[in-house]
Amino acid sequence: MKTFKVLSLLLLYPESDWLSALPEMHAALVAEAGANGNAAGRLAPLFNLLSDTRLIELQENYVATFDRNPSHSLHLFEHIHGESRDRGSAMIDLLEEYWKHNFDASASELPDYVPLFLEFLSLLPAEEALPLLGDAVHVLAAIGRKLDTNGSPYATVFQVLEALSPVAAQALTEPPVRDMDEAMEMFGPAADGTEPLLNPGPQIAVVQMPVSRRRAVAAATPR
Repeated sequence: MKTFKVLSLLLLYPESDWLSALPEMHAALVAEAGANGNAAGRLAPLFNLLSDTRLIELQENYVATFDRNPSHSLHLFEHIHGESRDRGSAMIDLLEEYWKHNFDASASELPDYVPLFLEFLSLLPAEEALPLLGDAVHVLAAIGRKLDTNGSPYATVFQVLEALSPVAAQALTEPPVRDMDEAMEMFGPAADGTEPLLNPGPQIAVVQMPVSRRRAVAAATPR
């Protein structure tokens, strides 16, 4: 479905090249209205934001929304595994799904980056894409609810995805502790005084992951 490709683009860091294609993106959604539940209408607040706001303001808003607020992270497994070892295993499973369909996931983003996942879905027949969406919808819906609570038009992308899912979204449990300060507050030091993240327990061990290109770009964005 082209709808997934459009949703993928809408979640990218704002750049003039793809923003100039907003009319074509809207037309693609309208063309698939019967299959996507009138996604164009649902996404009107986001299209209005992207069409009517200066590029630098869009970029600043994007960074504030997704890079400075971990609860809005566009990395799926961060919301369910935090920085535990389970996240690495989930990455491998997702990569294998990509490879099975000959999808080139060698981009500079992690495999669970939502725009990358949606681009992958856009290349599949609907009968294959929708069950995979159903696997991820619990996380996607959780991100959407947090964005909606904070009044972000980006929430509409996740609302469309939730509506497209063949299964209902279920509530998520909180992911494992993600940093030393939180670990110390929750667990305290061990009996020998060892700080908790230095103890290789399965729930709070740190997995080293590469820094995403988008975060690097965001860091260089003028404030």
